[in-house]
Amino acid sequence: MADGTELGRFLRARRAGIRPQDVGLPQGTGLRRTPGLRREELATLAGVSVDYYTRLERGTETRPSPAVLAALGAALRLPADALRRLHELAALAAGQPPPRPQGPARQVREPVLSLLERLRPVPAYVASHANDLLAANRPGLRLFPGLTDWPPERRNLTRYMFLHPQARTLYRDWETLAAHSAAHLRAIAGADPDEPELVRLVGELVVKDPDFARLWERYDVQLRARATKCFQHPEVGAMCMDIEVMAIHGTDGQRLVTYQARPGTPDHDAMLLLDMASPREDEPADR
Repeated sequence: MADGTELGRFLRARRAGIRPQDVGLPQGTGLRRTPGLRREELATLAGVSVDYYTRLERGTETRPSPAVLAALGAALRLPADALRRLHELAALAAGQPPPRPQGPARQVREPVLSLLERLRPVPAYVASHANDLLAANRPGLRLFPGLTDWPPERRNLTRYMFLHPQARTLYRDWETLAAHSAAHLRAIAGADPDEPELVRLVGELVVKDPDFARLWERYDVQLRARATKCFQHPEVGAMCMDIEVMAIHGTDGQRLVTYQARPGTPDHDAMLLLDMASPREDEPADR
């Protein structure tokens, strides 16, 4: 924490991502040495003193009021997920983190496992709060080619996105989806960036993939419950599917994720082929 608090790092990163013209300020002439807004510009927009804002970034001021957080969020044009994150980090800086869960729940209830099978041919899986793949039906597992090359304890979908060699050809818009993936990981970190499972995952990705390290430093925050993803799958070809994400009640952050395509479309035909393909030897154990 030598370079300040997580709150300060968040503010610096988001300030660097805002151009003066984005918030109605003149761009000026000459070369700006500061990427994005200067501290004094953001302080003026938020209605706080430059000294106070500087102390927030440096971590010597750790108790901003809700009104100050709201003003900073408006000045930085934070979306809802990022604004929530700002308030969580302010609570953390003030020494008020939420109670830490006892540990990640990796056991998937039998009724949920049965539901995964009843959802076929729709690809579906259960992921942990840190995006570990806990269970999947056959099309849900086959959707990610090469994932079963890894042992079950390493099958994390964020790790797959950045570290598996097949991911960058599987996703037709890898750059955009990778940015969303890093932002989602920032969001689920919540107010506890020191949670051991997430620390291990983030540490591995920062060290092993420069793209992740670059995206992680942007401090983008985004929780996504609905989206559309397009694939170039090595077995069934091109397909785009709509994603739905549903929290599983009574678990420590488990989510049921489904991929659906409209009947009568080539995307739906590709989805059916994904389910009809011959099972691999390791698939029964993945339930």
